[in-house]
Amino acid sequence: MMKRPNIVLILTDDHAAHAVGAYGSVVNATPRIDEIAEAGVRVDSCFCTNSLCTPSRASILTGTYSHINGVTTLETPIDASQPTFITALRDAGYRTAVVGKWHMGEGDGHDPQGFDYWAVLRDQGEYFDPQILTADGLEIVPGYATDILTDLSLGWLDSLEGDDPWCILIHHKAPHRPWEPDEKHKGMYSEPIAVPATFDDDYATRSSAAHRAAMRIADHLTLTDLKQLPPEGLTYEQAALWKYQRYMEDYLACVASVDDNVGRVIDWLKTDGSFDDTLLMYTSDQGFFLGDHGWFDKRFMYDESLRMPLLVSCPSRITDVGRTLSQIVTNVDFAQTILDAAGVDPHPRMQGVSFWPQLTVDPERPTREAMYYRYFENDDVNHHAFAHYGIRTERYKLIYFYNDGMGLPGSSPHAYPPEWELYDLQEDPEELNNVYGDPAYRELREQLKAQLWTLQAELKDEPHHSQPVPDLVASP
Repeated sequence: MMKRPNIVLILTDDHAAHAVGAYGSVVNATPRIDEIAEAGVRVDSCFCTNSLCTPSRASILTGTYSHINGVTTLETPIDASQPTFITALRDAGYRTAVVGKWHMGEGDGHDPQGFDYWAVLRDQGEYFDPQILTADGLEIVPGYATDILTDLSLGWLDSLEGDDPWCILIHHKAPHRPWEPDEKHKGMYSEPIAVPATFDDDYATRSSAAHRAAMRIADHLTLTDLKQLPPEGLTYEQAALWKYQRYMEDYLACVASVDDNVGRVIDWLKTDGSFDDTLLMYTSDQGFFLGDHGWFDKRFMYDESLRMPLLVSCPSRITDVGRTLSQIVTNVDFAQTILDAAGVDPHPRMQGVSFWPQLTVDPERPTREAMYYRYFENDDVNHHAFAHYGIRTERYKLIYFYNDGMGLPGSSPHAYPPEWELYDLQEDPEELNNVYGDPAYRELREQLKAQLWTLQAELKDEPHHSQPVPDLVASP
């Protein structure tokens, strides 16, 4: 009988797939992270269901959508007593740990539960000399967070005795804003960094949401982000490019430290002799804009924000290595996939689909026709991102910005009525041309609306009261 696999889930914060070498990055190299893809599978269509740190982490842990687990925004803490893949593994005899960013509330039932060991950052955590919270209390640990979290993780693994399988979640703070690299990696990206083709996107066909979002590199990066003032005498366009280079220098240097520390974990597994029998997953809680459309941050349902990197290895089970998996999967699917790999039954409440067969014995098996996304926040303070939901199929994306009466400070509470966007990803992979109003797409858009409503009902979510019933009558 094959031994149950150990499990390592490395989760970074805001690491865009297009800043991973295995995904063809043109701005950086990630050789140690890429080793996971070389020893396993690169998942190309992995998407988050709510592109925010706290909700994504809750969905990964519980295997449920935000409206089920209750963590819809950054301000809604988790009820940590609800069933998770960790509690299922622990009940099945796994030893469990989480180290790093928790970011789902502290105390009063919000601290990690179901773990034999936990050592987590408070709130967002600090890059340098981070505060580490454990069951024994709070301690400031000198050093750089990415190194420290790896030290604590490997220390727990070193402490284990016996043959029972184990699962550890290593949750890095990096490369979250404000992107503070350590001295080892600082300045390593001082040469000009490639600028995305969509950097000057004018949002000509988009809804109000894109125009109003306060995420533009040119306008909304702060001195804390940039660490220095732009040189004097720059034009607006020149200053925008200068800010992009500063932002990316630090962001990529933070990623480089993560890459080194992923290598430390891989090296430990190989030295221990457990690499082949360990399900090793590298991912991030969502995507991130790296100057794409002129933005930083996430939140939107556009692909740079929606797409999560996901590299998976387990050589004793995943034997057809170095390949890609193109079927649609989501962060809600992680829990059931991990449990499937461990031979543990999922909780009936879980809403995902295990893609373990696609990783191992049945690579062509379909997963789902479309994924469902919902961003609940109407952010009137920071990024001004409007509430929206939608579906993404292999080729099309339909987004409904219901806005919920969203208005910027001083404006009418009904300043922005609901708006739709539709993208043909085959013809327009960079999502520059909203074709919702194009008569040629009328029948398709109504079919997608019906598909959206059906998927909402299946997932037990409620459509916004402003969403009209889809017109199922085809164009004459």
